[in-house]
Amino acid sequence: MANEHFDTAAATWDLEPGKADEARRLADAVATRLALTGRERLLEYGAGTGLVSQALVPHIGSVTLADSSEGMRRVAADKVAQGLLPAGTRVWDLDLESGGTPDERFDLIVASLVLHHVHDIPRVLSGFRSLLEPGGHVAIADLDTEDGSFHAHLHDFDGHPGFDRHQLAQWLVRDGFEDVSVEDFTTIDKDGTSFPVFLATARR
Repeated sequence: MANEHFDTAAATWDLEPGKADEARRLADAVATRLALTGRERLLEYGAGTGLVSQALVPHIGSVTLADSSEGMRRVAADKVAQGLLPAGTRVWDLDLESGGTPDERFDLIVASLVLHHVHDIPRVLSGFRSLLEPGGHVAIADLDTEDGSFHAHLHDFDGHPGFDRHQLAQWLVRDGFEDVSVEDFTTIDKDGTSFPVFLATARR
């Protein structure tokens, strides 16, 4: 799916019902499951407007937001300017599927409802591992396998209809991640249907 969809949606993204609450729930779950210390260097991949990072700020040390959508990056940068995100927050144009891996290291990488838009999952997971310090963690929230109706309103959606949890866990293990866990997280109600969402965590 082209970035134009996200560029157009960026200005009103945070106003969509439930998005801010979902971000807070994910931040609380990640902080609890990974016992964050408040010193972690966070990379939020596919960060959009940075909602999850905003909710994680009390639990971490620094924030880097990465997204391939110019519109989303613009909104995120505006939040930094307005003080809605920490002054030192960096906003990157980063696509690990088509580009290289920056020479940086992080303690935590979070990706919320991002991987189902990625074609080459193993390549992106490998990029995550390269960006993590030894002992660092990745936290991935995404859809369980569904029938395609979640994105039925998007005629150009060409990603995954969710994921088989076992398959995702296998990809993480093959890439050298340890302490892999995939658990129930929440559900998203959409057009009368509830879509289960898992939270996968793993340690480099």
